Amino acid sequence: MEIKINDRIAHVEMISREEDRVILSIDGRKYEADIVMVENGVYSLILDNKSHNIELIELENKKYLVNTYSKSYNIDIIDAETKYLMSRRKDDALEETVISSPMPGKVVKIMVNEGDEVKAGDTVIVVSAMKMESEYKVKTDRTIKSIKVREGQTVNSHQPLIVIE
Repeated sequence: MEIKINDRIAHVEMISREEDRVILSIDGRKYEADIVMVENGVYSLILDNKSHNIELIELENKKYLVNTYSKSYNIDIIDAETKYLMSRRKDDALEETVISSPMPGKVVKIMVNEGDEVKAGDTVIVVSAMKMESEYKVKTDRTIKSIKVREGQTVNSHQPLIVIE
């Protein structure tokens, strides 16, 4: 996953965990640490033979405030689900003429035919990705120019699915 720390994005991977001992890779560099929750939201961390106390406060879904003895950090967890949702949030005024999925998946249902006139908010295609079905809708009244896939087809990320005009 990625973790946004203030304005920096770090690539984090948990390599192993045995009880309180963890091995992490942060931006390709390995770290061994002992982490113990001493009370709800407060952790004791031993890293490079130095002890740190960390307070973790959840602000909202996957957003945290992390307090150490001398500094505070705003943390956002950017996992696969978050990346997917971020890619779905585009400015409504900038609707593209090609509908595509931000990640690989399988076409579940095509709701339109070429030449169909669709209204703002109409679902045109349903794609299953990461065990979630996503409905792709048009944001303004449009015409279906062409359909590039078929139901049941496996698609790659950013592969054109439907072209609209």
